[in-house]
Amino acid sequence: MFCAACLTTLVWILLLLFAHGLFGQGLPAGAAALLIKSGTPVQLQLAETISSAHTHKNDRLDFAVLKDVVVGGFTVIRTGALAKGSVIGVKGKRPLGIGGDVIVKLDSVELTTGQSVGLVGRKEFKGRSRAIRMGVEMAIAAVIYWPAAPVFLLSRGRESTVLKGAELTAYTKDDSSLKTEDLPRSLESVSELSETIKLLPPQALDDEGRQGDMLNLMFLAREDDLERAFARAGWLKADKSIPYIVWRLLWQRTRYTKLPMYHLYVFGRVQDYSYVLPDPKSIVARRHHLRIWKTGRAVDGIPLWAGAATHDVSIEFVKHTLRVSHRIDPNVDAERDFIAGNLAETWQPTREEYMHCAQSVLSAQTATGQGYYSDGRMLFLELTRKDAPMAAATEVASNLRQTGVKPELKR
Repeated sequence: MFCAACLTTLVWILLLLFAHGLFGQGLPAGAAALLIKSGTPVQLQLAETISSAHTHKNDRLDFAVLKDVVVGGFTVIRTGALAKGSVIGVKGKRPLGIGGDVIVKLDSVELTTGQSVGLVGRKEFKGRSRAIRMGVEMAIAAVIYWPAAPVFLLSRGRESTVLKGAELTAYTKDDSSLKTEDLPRSLESVSELSETIKLLPPQALDDEGRQGDMLNLMFLAREDDLERAFARAGWLKADKSIPYIVWRLLWQRTRYTKLPMYHLYVFGRVQDYSYVLPDPKSIVARRHHLRIWKTGRAVDGIPLWAGAATHDVSIEFVKHTLRVSHRIDPNVDAERDFIAGNLAETWQPTREEYMHCAQSVLSAQTATGQGYYSDGRMLFLELTRKDAPMAAATEVASNLRQTGVKPELKR
């Protein structure tokens, strides 16, 4: 006969063995859980252009993931994955020079497994205000005929236009648990260059979302190397300050070498660099020019840059915008190749390679309606500190840059 104490001990042993067997049946051998913590950042870009003039509250929006989200060595959200969001507030342009307003929020994103997780994130996009301009117009009207001054209070700002590719960051809403057997391992060898090209838009946009110049160049360079390479080759940074532009136009007129260029947008952002290389025989009308944007990606710590190059060959009046603009050479490939040859004269690229983009452009139009054509390839240039000796002609060019004139370079 068992004593009471022995019987109790035996019961506990049986219960523990039973419990162990029960829980062991719930987890297959080798299975492990991976926790995606709330607050994990997810970088996104808008998949379409929206405007406060046409968008409505509760409109659904699509976003694309900009970069793999990796947790514990596993890719839980892939680059290019679909994210969902919506418009939660819209205001059109208003009197007193007040611009429009669009507020968007993120709802969910697709995981590698096909499931979705909730997101938290919102961003407000404001249209440009015209309050300063309105005040100046009122002051001028008051001097000329003061009863007319209050009329300018009815001036409206600009609509808020959120361009395709605009970037924002959202965060996972709650903790999520996934089985590692359902997830791919993160590949350390994935090329940042190929991932960048995969998401790169084929053309830059103007501020109203019209497609414009083709993205036909990519640079791998540290920022100071990029600036030094173009400076060595004689390129100038286009002016941005309006008072400075007006002063230059009045005093230099046809010898104005740093004539500004219109803003174009990639990733929802205006270009980071605007470079010009004027023709000394026709400085204002003819010039090589290039816009460059940071991509936000890097290879071995060195930033990647995207560029759009065209060659201005004359000046024309654009009727539908009532602006004076440049007409470009429609063969944009010639300008792409010219820049590579021009830089190589003073700063030898470490690597030069033609690449095919995810969306090739064979023929298109600029934002002002000018047609152009291409073989659809992008030229990749890796710039390093290994620069070639400066030729005598380049030394002359360096001296002439002090006067704002650049001698013509051969193609």
